[in-house]
Amino acid sequence: MKRVRVVAAVLRRDGRILVTRRHGHADRGGQWEFPGGKVEPGESEPEALRREIREELDCEVAVEDLVARTSHRYPDLEVELAFYACRLAPGAEPRLVGAAAMTWELPGKLAGYDFCEADRPVLPILLGVS
Repeated sequence: MKRVRVVAAVLRRDGRILVTRRHGHADRGGQWEFPGGKVEPGESEPEALRREIREELDCEVAVEDLVARTSHRYPDLEVELAFYACRLAPGAEPRLVGAAAMTWELPGKLAGYDFCEADRPVLPILLGVS
């Protein structure tokens, strides 16, 4: 079974968290997730996350503390996922480039979104993270 290391950003603004929806043609298409992606060979997790946010949202972020580390096994894939608190660079504004949709949502409302299974374990953690 294929294994991948993935990093995801927990970006907050005005009490809301940024989430993105996968394109319909992608694996797990149409589901919501935290922006990020695969860690490439030779990259640290923070380096991979900064690169992925540039590719997906066309902006720069500062990667801060690790929020959670989870793993999930899909039928075709095992995912090791690290969620990091991130801060937008001064003047940065995320643009929808590599996802079908994005929204800033209140943490308490995220449970109503159809999240990828690998992202779901972090939802209760985010309710207690400032």
